[in-house]
This record gives sequence, C-alpha cells and structure tokens, in this order.
Amino acid sequence: MNDFSRRRLLKTTAVAGAGAVVVPGAAAAAAPDASAMTGAAESEANGAHCGPAQLTGRIVRPEDPGYTDARLGWDQLFFHYPLVIVFAQNTQDVVNALTWARQNNTALRIRSGRHSLEGWSNVDAGLVIDISELKSIHIDAGARIATVGAGLNQLEAVTTLAKQNFAVTTGTEGSVGLSGATLGGGFGFLTRWLGMACDSLIGAEIVVAEGGECAKVLNVDLHHDADLLWALRGAGNGNFGIVTSLTYKLAPLKSVTYLTATWDGTSDLRRIFETYQRIAPYTDSRLGTQLEAHRNQILLFAVLPEGTPAEAKRLLAPLLSIDTPQVTTQVGNWGDVYAGFQVPIENEPANWKFYSQFAKKPLPTKAIDIISSFVKTAPTDDSNYFVQAFGGNVRKSPRGGTSFPHRDALFYAEPGVGWGKRSDQPGICDPLTPQAQAWIAEFSQALRPFVDGAYVNVPNIGTQDWETAYWESNFDRLRRIKAKYDPNNVFQYDQSIPPAVC
Repeated sequence: MNDFSRRRLLKTTAVAGAGAVVVPGAAAAAAPDASAMTGAAESEANGAHCGPAQLTGRIVRPEDPGYTDARLGWDQLFFHYPLVIVFAQNTQDVVNALTWARQNNTALRIRSGRHSLEGWSNVDAGLVIDISELKSIHIDAGARIATVGAGLNQLEAVTTLAKQNFAVTTGTEGSVGLSGATLGGGFGFLTRWLGMACDSLIGAEIVVAEGGECAKVLNVDLHHDADLLWALRGAGNGNFGIVTSLTYKLAPLKSVTYLTATWDGTSDLRRIFETYQRIAPYTDSRLGTQLEAHRNQILLFAVLPEGTPAEAKRLLAPLLSIDTPQVTTQVGNWGDVYAGFQVPIENEPANWKFYSQFAKKPLPTKAIDIISSFVKTAPTDDSNYFVQAFGGNVRKSPRGGTSFPHRDALFYAEPGVGWGKRSDQPGICDPLTPQAQAWIAEFSQALRPFVDGAYVNVPNIGTQDWETAYWESNFDRLRRIKAKYDPNNVFQYDQSIPPAVC
C-alpha cells in the first residue's frame, strides 16, 4: 500500500478513554505554585460573580524542563513562547484558566491537536489553554450517539468508534485534533457519504466568558443555545469559547474498501484531472476520493464504505483506464484501514504552507495546465496539489443548519508545500524557505480566477476578504452570535470573528 502522502501521518495505537475525563463542574486541585498566579479580587460584572482564580491542571512554564516540547506545534514554520501552558485535565481547569486570563488581562489561545496552520493556537507572553488531554469517550450504541472529550485526535476517535462498528466524518490525518477539524467544518473520505464532520455534531460542552472577568460552562444542542451550536458547526475554532466535549450522531460502518492508484510522472495529469472532476463529485455518494499531483507522481486514494474492490474499481474505471497505474485494494474495518495509512510525525517535513480553495465548476484546461506547470517545478517531493471531491451528501444540511457555507462546491483544492527537517530548536532559517514560500504564493495566485472561497481550517493569511471567503453570507449572523456570547471579544486572534456593534 502506498503511504498517504499529503502530509505524512501519525501511526499510533488509539486508547479508548485514555487520559483525563471531562467532568463538568468538578473541583480541580491546585497546581504546584498556583498561588503565585492568583488573579484580581472578586468582582461583579453583568451579574457574574467569581473569586480570584488560580491556574489548575498540568501547568508548564518557561523554566520547566518540558517547556520546549509543550510549546512546539506540528508546523515548525511558526513558533511562540507563551508565559504559561495549562494542560486541562477537566472542564473546571478550563474555567479556571479562562477566568485567570481575564482577571490578569493576559492574552490567551486555545489549543488541541497543535495543527493550527498559521500558528494561531499559540501566543508569545500569554496563556495557552491546551485541551489535548481531555480524552474521555462514551458511546451509546443503542442511540448511536457518542460524547467525546475535545482532546481526542482523529486517529483515536476513528479507531475507538470503529471497534464498535461506528463512524463519523473526520479528516485523513490522524494526529489532527478531532475538535478543531469538526468545528471548522471537517471533511475526509466519508464526507460524500455522511456529510461534513460538523453535520454529525449534535451537542457540545463549551466554556464561555461571563461578565467582566468570569467564565461559565454551557451545554448546547438543538434545544439549548441552538444559535451557538449553529455557529460551532463551521466557525467554532476559538471564536466563541473553549469546547471541552462534543456529542456526535454515529453511522454504522462495518467495513470499507480502500483503493490507491499511482501514476509515475505527471504526463497524464491533464487527462486524469479532467476525468476526476467529471466523475468524482457525481458518482455513488458512498465513494470518497482524494487526488494528489506531486512533481514525480500522481496519486489517487478512495474509500468505499460497505463496498467491494470490484465495485470501487468499476466506479473509478474512467480514471483507472488512463495509462497503467499501479492499483492496490484493501478491505477491512475502517479503524484498521485508517490506522494503516498513518505515518509518524517525525518523518514529516518540519515546515508547511497551504492555501485553501473551493471549485464550484470544473477547472478549464488553462487552469489544469497551470497546476501541471507549478507541480513540475515544486521545491520538494512533499509539495503537491491536493483535491477532495464534494457532492453527495455534502449538499444536505443537518437539522438546525450549519455555518459552513461551501456545500455547492464540486471539490476542495489545496496547493501545499512541505520542507525542512524537524528539530527541538525550530526558528533557524531554512535556506529553502524563501523558495517554498514564493512557489506556493505564486501557485495559489495563478489559480484565483478559477476558484471560489477558502476553508477556515486552512486559513489564507493576507486575504483581504477572508470573512466572506470562509463564511460567505453567514458572516453577519456569526458576528451577532459573537456579540451575544463574547461581547468583550475575549476570544480573538488573526482572522477571528469580531462581535457585531449595536
């Protein structure tokens, strides 16, 4: 089987229920030296009362030996030096951390899987609230519902659910945080079958700011704070509060067929791409596919839930008949298949840059030739042009709707570049950085006339109209919801949603 090569992926064993359990409202023990971080005196603001806050949980400071590992993200192109990192062990740790940050007028960021692609989940001289150790999971098989801690990564979620023959939509990269992927929309091999990841989200526990310097816990669903649930389904990454658990509706799934096809070189790119965009968004809605063009090969990946290799090959016959690609198939439990195409993070490049795009109509030959030209001059083998077919059940919104707007796209597309070696001392300028940055900037710019919008989980830094690129006409409603739940704009970062001004 070919390694899944878009970004080298994590290979590990998921542990059901491992780590801290989310216990709403539970009292957390004070961390060592927490008294040194006592906040301001008790106050009253907009009816909210809270005493001086202390940081609790697993606390890491610059003088601690684990600080470097604690502060580093997956993309080492970006690096920051926070004042303190709180690894929450339960919901109360998150409440305490948010209250402390507000009482001490300290900048804060929220972090889960460390895959923030512009480094926005970290901050210099501020507080990072890390929820990655909230790894509880409870599955109600009869009701087909799962409630999971927001610290689970996608590999842990997929493999744990698959042990009971259930699934939800996730992305393909196991080390990415499940909550971050879901709250931005979330798509992968099961998207055309089950819809976006956020479509399966039916509830969430979230810590929000309250009054002038306090915090509180909300449990949102279709009957409680339904407007906030709508916002979390596509715009929930750090805009409204800190999600500590997520509740999903589950789909039964016993087995999948996983197919890969590899073409050496890129001489067939035009024919392959034209054929892909003609069939992939319109075929059987169970079939999820991704296409990658690298400078030395073209890769096709496909997953067919409850399907056979013969059926997958039949559905993909127009593509597989182009030249003579190397084709492999595997049938098995979705968790086993998913784990099988993960590769350790240490084998990935250190630095990454992506640009997100959606295509609402087939790309013309001119655009495909642009892709071919740039792919051939890519600075590394890890650089690529990546396409994920939409269509199918992406076009159906769940009950209550979502803030994710790109349901009419034929496919998602993404130029990407990876370079450099991983280190525990990032920040040293890699000589390839200028070339890599220039290549992807020029590549994405050349394709702009042919694409629409952008994906908030893959932010396009420098885009002037990012508000509508991510959320289209939903942006004004999101601002009103922001004003309701975070009027003081406590949760802010580059390209965060500002509250509406009355």
